[in-house]
Amino acid sequence: MFHVTFGVPNLTTFCRLDEPGLVAVSQRLRPDRAVLECRVTDADDECRSCGGLGRRLGTDSRTLAHEPFGGRPTTLQVRVRRYRCTLCGRFWSQDTSAAAEPRAKVSRGGLAWALRALVIDHLSVARIAAGLGVAWNTANDAVLTEGHRRLINDPARFDGVAVLGVDEHVWRHTRFGDKYVTVIIDLTPVRDKTGPARLLDMVPSRSKQVFKTWLAERPPPWADEIEVVAMDGFTGFKTATTEELPQAVAVMDPFHVVRLAGEALDQCRRRTQQQLHGHRGRADDPLYTSRRTLHTGAGLLTDHQWVRIERLFDTDEHVEIEATWAIYQRMITAYRDTDRAAARQDLAALIESLRTVVPTALVELRRLGRTLNTRAHDILAYFDRPGTSNGPTEAINGRLEHLRGSALGFRNLSNYIARALLEAGGFRPLLHAQL
Repeated sequence: MFHVTFGVPNLTTFCRLDEPGLVAVSQRLRPDRAVLECRVTDADDECRSCGGLGRRLGTDSRTLAHEPFGGRPTTLQVRVRRYRCTLCGRFWSQDTSAAAEPRAKVSRGGLAWALRALVIDHLSVARIAAGLGVAWNTANDAVLTEGHRRLINDPARFDGVAVLGVDEHVWRHTRFGDKYVTVIIDLTPVRDKTGPARLLDMVPSRSKQVFKTWLAERPPPWADEIEVVAMDGFTGFKTATTEELPQAVAVMDPFHVVRLAGEALDQCRRRTQQQLHGHRGRADDPLYTSRRTLHTGAGLLTDHQWVRIERLFDTDEHVEIEATWAIYQRMITAYRDTDRAAARQDLAALIESLRTVVPTALVELRRLGRTLNTRAHDILAYFDRPGTSNGPTEAINGRLEHLRGSALGFRNLSNYIARALLEAGGFRPLLHAQL
């Protein structure tokens, strides 16, 4: 029985052709695609010069890739009428700008689908090209152009930024050419707990001058609103921040601070291994088999791991490793302390002790102490700024690694930057609102 809420099937409405002012008049199903013949609903027979009535001269055909329906690419065959003015003799054709840009090969509906597939569904350009039934270059050029127009070139995307994260990123693994870029992240949503971090920009190369130039290009009112800049241990980012954002607080990320201590522990273990055995660690060497256990936080060690640690430190030959391991564990404990004031005090005392009371033989700890003392203000600033961490920056770096893997690598940096901004620029809410 026919249901009262159902209507007569309407191909124009189903394929959303009424929005760009088209009407479907016929269809042809091919093995590889569906072809819809369409006409422009607006007669557009009035002369744009004198207002006279146009005389029909025939039709032209315009082919547009549209969003896929029914699991196959959909192509629009648009019949466009041609006119000649009966008064001034001017020629023109029906306006199809609502359906597609002039000389475009993809309809506006197809572009909207492709942009949604790229930004929201994280499809590769190859999958998008297959869905539209066009060449890869056609799909890539169309999607990036539309992405710039709707999202990337929107000046409002820089509004409301108060916390920045900066880090380096390897965009390609080759022996020739610069493989590094500097990524700038908006960490304000993470601090305010309103959403995830988002990629603000990506600039070629990595140096103090690169980040300093990017900051100098920002409008002064925008730069004045920056409160915190989270970073790793690279001093170039610190110097650029001090020179261009004197009001901002530089925060060295806990991950990189702990990694410095972990590297000191590894260097001490390798040096001891060479001094005692005269070769690198092997599968049956206690120092080698304990390398991962040494990097595990004391609160997470199992009984078996504790036994391994106690056996390792049961000999005086490993006393330097034990001392370095103790410093590493104290640093982890300080960052895991829920009492931020007490944790700040403990870490400050640890940095001071590394600067003053470390024996000469512990060269790794002395080197670590000099580094931490130089950046002590940035390290301790973390405890005064809850929620400020470069961890979300590392997470976005991971998303970009996945993007590069899905695309099987990139050769063009401009293309990569645009794809990275669309992938991690936080455009999903904006795109939902537009579409």
